[in-house]
Amino acid sequence: MKKEAVFVYSDELLAYKFKEGHPFDQKRLGITLDLLKKQHAINEEDIVKPRMATDEELMLIHDPSFVNAVRMAGQGKLSGDRADSYGLGTEDTPIFSGMHEASALLVGGTLTAADYVMSGKSLHALNLGGGLHHGFRGKASGFCVYNDSSVAIKYIQKKYNARVLYVDTDAHHGDGVQWSFYDDPSVCTFSIHETGRYLFPGTGNINERGQGQGYGYTFNLPVDAFTEDESWLASYKTAFREIIEFFKPDVILTQNGADAHYYDPLTHLSATMNIFKEIPRLAHELAHEYCGGRWIAVGGGGYDIWRVVPRAWSMIWMEMAGYRQTSGALPADWISKWQPESPVRLPEHWDDPDGIYTPIPRKPEITEKNAQTMEKCLYPIRSYKPAPDNKSP
Repeated sequence: MKKEAVFVYSDELLAYKFKEGHPFDQKRLGITLDLLKKQHAINEEDIVKPRMATDEELMLIHDPSFVNAVRMAGQGKLSGDRADSYGLGTEDTPIFSGMHEASALLVGGTLTAADYVMSGKSLHALNLGGGLHHGFRGKASGFCVYNDSSVAIKYIQKKYNARVLYVDTDAHHGDGVQWSFYDDPSVCTFSIHETGRYLFPGTGNINERGQGQGYGYTFNLPVDAFTEDESWLASYKTAFREIIEFFKPDVILTQNGADAHYYDPLTHLSATMNIFKEIPRLAHELAHEYCGGRWIAVGGGGYDIWRVVPRAWSMIWMEMAGYRQTSGALPADWISKWQPESPVRLPEHWDDPDGIYTPIPRKPEITEKNAQTMEKCLYPIRSYKPAPDNKSP
C-alpha cells in the first residue's frame, strides 16, 4: 500500500557537526522531530532511516578529487593548503572528524526520499537533514560540503528519466543547485531569496536565466531586505504557479530553509510563521495538480533553532501527512523539555504574536520593488507562446 508521506531520520544525521557555537546546528532535527511526536503528528512507522550515499552517487555531481579530499580531511590527513583549495577548513565550513561519512549520509537521506517517491512507495518524502544547496562540484561553501539536492536531481534523471522542478525558499540563493543544472533544460530551478546585495552568496540575480540549451529554465526572485509576509507570499505564490505551468515537471523537489523569519540571526527579512504555513501548502497543492502528488522536500538554512526551525519544519511534515492543526498552543511537555537548554524563551503557540517587530520603514516602496522584480523574473514565460502540442518549450 502506498504511503502518503515518509519522514527520513536517524540520530546518525546529527553527526554533521562543525564545532561548538557554529550557526549550523543539526540539533534542530531532533528538536523538530520531538515537537512532532509531542503534537502526536507522527508515528514511528512514518520514519525511515537514511542510507549512505556511495562514492559513485556523490560523483554524479562532485569531482572525484573533491570526494577524496573530504574523506582525507575527516581523517585528519589533508594539508591546510589543499583543504583551503577545496573550501574546507574555513570559518564557514570547518573540518570535523568523519566529515565524509556524515556528509554522505545527508545525501543518502535525500536519495532515500527520492526513491520512496519516484518508485511509488510514497507520494511525499521529507529529509530535513538535507538542503545543503551551496555545495559545488569541487568545493564546499556556506556550511555545505556535498550538495544533496544536486546529487538527488541527477540521480532522479539517471534512474527515473524524470523532469525535476527545484524550488528553493531559503533566504540565501540556491547557487550550488542552480549552477549544477544551468545548461540543462530538463531541470528547472526557482529560487526566491533575499537580494545578494546584502547577503551571502551574492548571486541569484534576475538575469541569471541559464545558458545554452538550459537558457530560460533558471528563475531567480531576489526580494529586498525587510520584506514581510504579504509581499513575500504574493511573489512566491504567483511565481511558483506560473513557473510550474510553464515547465510541467514530473516531480517537485523543494528546499525549505527557515531563515527568512524575522528572528533569524543571519538574514534581514521580516517574515513570520505565516509564510511557513503557506510554503508547503502550495507545494503540496501543485504537486497533486501537476506531478501526480510526487513531492520531495529537504531542509536547509535556519539558524534560530529554538523559536523558528522546529515550528517551520514541523509544518512541512504536517502538510505532507494531512495533519491540519498548525494553530493553537504548542505542546506544554515540548516546551518544558527544551526550555532549560534554550537561550531564548520558547514560543507557546504555532503562530507568532502580532507585532513581533516595529513597523517597517518604507514598506510600500519595498512591496512595489518586489512586485517589479517578480514581473522581470516572469517576463520570459509571460511573453513566450508555446507550441500547442509541446509539453515544454
